[in-house]
Amino acid sequence: MAKITYIEHDGKEHVVDVSNGLTVMEGARDNDIPGIEADCGGACACSTCHVYVAEDWVGKLPAREPMEEDMLDFAFEPDPTRSRLTCQIKVSDDLDGLVVQMPEKQI
Repeated sequence: MAKITYIEHDGKEHVVDVSNGLTVMEGARDNDIPGIEADCGGACACSTCHVYVAEDWVGKLPAREPMEEDMLDFAFEPDPTRSRLTCQIKVSDDLDGLVVQMPEKQI
């Protein structure tokens, strides 16, 4: 299990425990965290679960797969380094303390 901090665009923080094996997107969905819409349900077919990963976490996450890279082209104001789709980040003990911030909007 990992404790993950989700920060809304306005700065409001939500710190929740997310079970191993779920995705960061499922952790947001299951805890009613606003700002992650996840329209495709985690199929990496949209960009509505886009977040900015805290800078100190960028190098600790697995690299983006080509499909995620393609979908990020459709995200609102993607950051070339920090943007990720939360449906593509699988939770494990190694992610304990992860911090992600939602963009102003999802598109």
